[in-house]
Amino acid sequence: MELIFEISKPGRVAADVPASDVPAVNIEEIIGSKYLRDELDLPEVAEIDLVRHYTNLSRRNFGVDLGFYPLGSCTMKYNPKVNENAAALPGFTGLHPYADTESAQGNLQLIYEMQKYLCGIFGMAEFTLQPAAGAHGELTGVMMIKKYFEKKGQKRKIILIPDAAHGTNPASSALCGFEIMELKSNSEGGVDIDHLESLMTEDVAALMLTNPNTLGLFERNIEKVAAIVHGKGGLLYGDGANANAFLGKARPGDLGFDVIQLNLHKTFSTPHGGGGPGSGPVGVSKDLVDFLPIPRIVKKDEQYTWTEKFHDTIGRVRAFYGNFNVIVKAYAYIRSIGAEGLKRATEMAVLNANYIKERLKPSFDLPYDRICMHECVFSGNRQVAENGVHTSDIAKKLIDYGYHPPTIYFPLIVHEAIMIEPTETESKETLDTFCDAMIAIAKESKENPEGVKNAPVTTPVGRLDEVLAARKPDVCWKR
Repeated sequence: MELIFEISKPGRVAADVPASDVPAVNIEEIIGSKYLRDELDLPEVAEIDLVRHYTNLSRRNFGVDLGFYPLGSCTMKYNPKVNENAAALPGFTGLHPYADTESAQGNLQLIYEMQKYLCGIFGMAEFTLQPAAGAHGELTGVMMIKKYFEKKGQKRKIILIPDAAHGTNPASSALCGFEIMELKSNSEGGVDIDHLESLMTEDVAALMLTNPNTLGLFERNIEKVAAIVHGKGGLLYGDGANANAFLGKARPGDLGFDVIQLNLHKTFSTPHGGGGPGSGPVGVSKDLVDFLPIPRIVKKDEQYTWTEKFHDTIGRVRAFYGNFNVIVKAYAYIRSIGAEGLKRATEMAVLNANYIKERLKPSFDLPYDRICMHECVFSGNRQVAENGVHTSDIAKKLIDYGYHPPTIYFPLIVHEAIMIEPTETESKETLDTFCDAMIAIAKESKENPEGVKNAPVTTPVGRLDEVLAARKPDVCWKR
């Protein structure tokens, strides 16, 4: 595909602007010559060429509306457009952020009710919707944990993080001044209880645990884990990035979690990816309610108002109150499918992941062969050992089959990891064609490994030098 500068022809224009009847002035005399850009090198194209160029560019992008997008741990599911339409209503999009509370009662009511819905779904005492995304929610949760122990007069300095955790967990903890200690996984892919007991001292503030974890496995010993942490006075933090696996089936608050952060943009119907927008609500148990960010919404006599009267709060963590548009979509999603719909979504997500696991098990190594939750994790070790075909080669070959590759090389404890999350929105037919493609690639890895290693061949740009692209990116075109 040619660049727009390459189709440019002198004299061609995309618009016919009528002559101005405003008297001409010498702009240079008014603002000075240094602000003028007379030498702008802009393309000259006809309107039809301009439209076709950007239309063709848009068709080269890949999204869940175009095809299967099985990124593990990212929940790239299709989101009903009705929720987008609800969030686009003028009453939501047209309200000024600084509007007085009397003019924003409906919006405040939606935020208030959304927090109550999340409390019911996740079994927490209270929620804040202020954080802008999941990692920001993590930071908010750890800040509350730190303030909690400061008020108790305890100088706890360590946070335990499993070896299969998301990378944002140690980052959030370190930003709050905590030391990080790695907790090992056992042979089943869960928490190593003996290792936890050896690490859990009164210097430990919290264990940050993703459940189900990034291996797609539910922590079988979760109640014992919670008891060990609480037994030493610590707190159990839940990374709720994988909430799509247990909605309506299990509530973190009932399992012993003291804090949990969510990703509304993953679990509750906002398109995920592209840098935003996100939303990272944080729920807490009753012992941590006073530490929630301010301002908070209170309801009195059917009126909703803001309040900042909480002495132990960590303060404000974001300008205004969260990403409101994302909150509206999540609210519409919950109201439209209801409690049974959330439960059904979880059941289908888990069923789909296990279906893929069983279909691909003969073709790829399965490090943890047990019932998975929302995602399954394979290894490309077999392909590497037999023919030198790596997971990255398999991922690139999938592009030639029309699929976005799944997450690869994560979690780090699985060598040559292939992490697949089908979500609940994909049909059996889609899963079958995807599995057929993966099986075909496994076969080609044996019969024609060089063909896999040279993929993709159907894209505008073929195999890139990944190291050079990362260290010396060339993002500026020159004539």
